[in-house]
Amino acid sequence: MSESSPAARLQQLFEGRRLTPTQRRIAHSMVRRAGDVPFLSSVELAELAGVSQPSVTRFAVALGFDGYPALRRHLREVAPAESVPGGGGGEDAYNEYQQAVLGEIENLRHLVELLADPGPVERAGRLLAASRPLLVLGLRAASSQARGFGYFAAKVHPDVRVLDEGGSMLHDRIDTARRAGATALICFALPRHPKEVVDALAYAREQGLTVVAVADSAFAPVAGHSDLLIPAAVGTGLAFDTACAPMLLGRVLLEAMCDDLPDAQARLEEFDARAAARGLFVE
Repeated sequence: MSESSPAARLQQLFEGRRLTPTQRRIAHSMVRRAGDVPFLSSVELAELAGVSQPSVTRFAVALGFDGYPALRRHLREVAPAESVPGGGGGEDAYNEYQQAVLGEIENLRHLVELLADPGPVERAGRLLAASRPLLVLGLRAASSQARGFGYFAAKVHPDVRVLDEGGSMLHDRIDTARRAGATALICFALPRHPKEVVDALAYAREQGLTVVAVADSAFAPVAGHSDLLIPAAVGTGLAFDTACAPMLLGRVLLEAMCDDLPDAQARLEEFDARAAARGLFVE
């Protein structure tokens, strides 16, 4: 067996399955707690996902198992030794802050494995580079991801429009960009997922835009309204989620976009020259 992370193996187990919204919620919860799931009862998993215990049983059957005990046996068989309680992982020696950092390190390891196939990122880069203008959507918790991506994208892309506020003007701004020639929209979607984001993506696709999504899970609510979704998990060890992996994935997508913008390097050099002339940065 390959040395993929528990989260990666769970993602493979769920891929290609037609899951109900409740089942996607269970799958999402399992991926977020991949190291613990093989040792949870059906009741504990139901509490973790916020669903009923029978829903967990039906979920296991939908995956092809006789029931949840059979699914849990399968997960224990493929669990790495270090994930087994008492297996010498030493997590008990870390305080809650350290454990939160370790959780993010695991998310980044999962992202490393995901990027072993560069195809989706390269395809996204081509889509984003070709769109004039380029729309960048992110509301509430994801607004900082959208603004950060938009800030750097504007240095190499001729027309970037960040949509980081909801309201009745959101569809109008999508319409305006579409009339100006936009062909693609990149969305950052993080928990908790605003209904406005899902509605905006559905509308964008109705208007003919191709949607690229960076989401915390392949089972996020935006999945059904995305043409290309690349998952990057968020950390849940603190009171507020942490988003190191989505941020890094955003920078990777910027790199891929630059590869498809022939004048990207010239634009960066021009900006550096202007910044130096203005004394913009402290040396």
